[in-house]
This record gives sequence, structure tokens and C-alpha cells, in this order.
Amino acid sequence: MAGNSGLKHVPQRMCVICRDKDAKRSLTRLVRTPEGGVVIDIGGKMSGRGAYICDRESCWERALKSDVLEKALRARLSPETREDLRNSRLQQEPK
Repeated sequence: MAGNSGLKHVPQRMCVICRDKDAKRSLTRLVRTPEGGVVIDIGGKMSGRGAYICDRESCWERALKSDVLEKALRARLSPETREDLRNSRLQQEPK
């Protein structure tokens, strides 16, 4: 079996802000819900259009201040949604 070295495939995803690639599990997935809202997908399995952001503070600040995330998710982000995402991220961070 050529090409199978016994290593398990690790899915790669790209941060929509800095464009760095990393393992899917090390990035945070944001999902546009069917209702049009945007939430953090902790389990990585929610249905809906998704976008990945790395854990760099600069990426999160840019994502929440610019329209990059809106373009990636094809959804409008209200100021309330942006604040909710910021608060949800702060709650996720290890203390």
C-alpha cells in the first residue's frame, strides 16, 4: 500500500483573517445559523456556513472590527452579535 505510512490524516483549515493554515482542531469555527445569526461552534459539527479563526488576539480584533467575517460567512454582523462573539470567546479562553 504505497503512500500509507500509518499516520492519521489531520484536517487542515485556514484562518480567514491571517490566512495561516493549521489543524482544524486548533482553530475556532464560527457558523452562520439558518436564522442568520453567527455563533461559535465549539464542537465543530454544527450545520451552516462556517469560517475559521486562529487564536491570535490580532485576528479576533480584526474579525470583529472589519467586514472580513461578514464576507466569509455571507451574513451581516450587528454590533450586538460582534459583542456576543467577543464575550463568548473570552469565556472559552483557559484561565
